[in-house]
Amino acid sequence: MKGLDGLLELARSATAEGGRLLGTVGPGEVHSKGDRDFVTDLDLQIQRSIREHLGRATPDIGFLGEEQEPNDPEHVAPEFRWVLDPIDGTSNFIHGVPLCAVSLALTQNDVPVLGVIVAPLLNLEYYASAGHGAFCNSHRIKASHTQSVSQAIISIGDYAVGDDASNKNRHRLAVTTALAAQAERVRMFGSAALDLAWVAEGRTDACILLTNKPWDMAAGVVIARESGALVTDSDGSPHTMHSAHTVAANPGISASLLELIAIAMEGAEG
Repeated sequence: MKGLDGLLELARSATAEGGRLLGTVGPGEVHSKGDRDFVTDLDLQIQRSIREHLGRATPDIGFLGEEQEPNDPEHVAPEFRWVLDPIDGTSNFIHGVPLCAVSLALTQNDVPVLGVIVAPLLNLEYYASAGHGAFCNSHRIKASHTQSVSQAIISIGDYAVGDDASNKNRHRLAVTTALAAQAERVRMFGSAALDLAWVAEGRTDACILLTNKPWDMAAGVVIARESGALVTDSDGSPHTMHSAHTVAANPGISASLLELIAIAMEGAEG
């Protein structure tokens, strides 16, 4: 198997092809996956293209994609696994909002060791590998140095849809209310990959994603960590692919932000 540098270059080339498609091809047919949850023909096309690209070069590495058939035996995780979201922010893409991206990571024993996020409609490419820093368009990036939530721009993940959405949204709405009272500004971008990448780049100071699907998070988690951001579960424990939630923040506000989340979520339970 290639070394980590070679695998990062492979991931960048595969993701670039997905980004080319995302930037030049329309969504095609839009299909419902459930309550307010959609997949387009282009999601499926990008996933096939990237999977074939990676499969030719690394047949010994497993693959997990968001649009994979649920009975596919490759959902069983080997030591190394490619993890792909062919279009993160599909609803944005369908509606012509350019906040969408191709997100690809490599995990080792469920720990992300490299990640690439390409947002072609914004002309942005983010990438990182463990121990080698994070980059955007070939320039090194670092998390911000904001020291106060009151001076921070903080993004939040989408509200829940589907089964048990109203119960899940009690926590999301409580956290939103707490942020509205304390943060400089609150944003909802509709793409977890960009939420994490923009914390890494210092465009925002933190993001709170009360979910943890591997295809949404894996690439952004390693990019954020390599930028110097702290990535944790909402209870402050180190983030893993098995965490309940995903919180990324610069070190200056991480502790106070986690306290805010804890108080808001406890209040929602009351």
